[in-house]
Amino acid sequence: MSDNPVFAEIQKKIDENPVMLFMKGTPQFPQCGFSSAVVQILDYLGVEFGSANVLASDDLRQGIKEFSDWPTIPQLYVKGEFVGGCDIVREMFESGELKTFLAEKGVPVAA
Repeated sequence: MSDNPVFAEIQKKIDENPVMLFMKGTPQFPQCGFSSAVVQILDYLGVEFGSANVLASDDLRQGIKEFSDWPTIPQLYVKGEFVGGCDIVREMFESGELKTFLAEKGVPVAA
């Protein structure tokens, strides 16, 4: 796995950003509703996060799916741990679990 340059790029982004979102588009201009929903949740919680636009590179778009063994985008990582896609993030947010999870990981969240 470490021989794949795309995997190395993905791991570097995850390592450099306590909260990392692989998404379609950018936080300022999401290119799909699912990516937009996750951005809105993170913004609502006041979480600073890094992002990577998978539409900018077919290698990245396919690579992140293989890296995480998860078929859909967006994909959220917190402190190196894969959290999930839009449905999981939304469910965790609605139940209050996401805010607790972020706080437990040492990620500042809005009150």
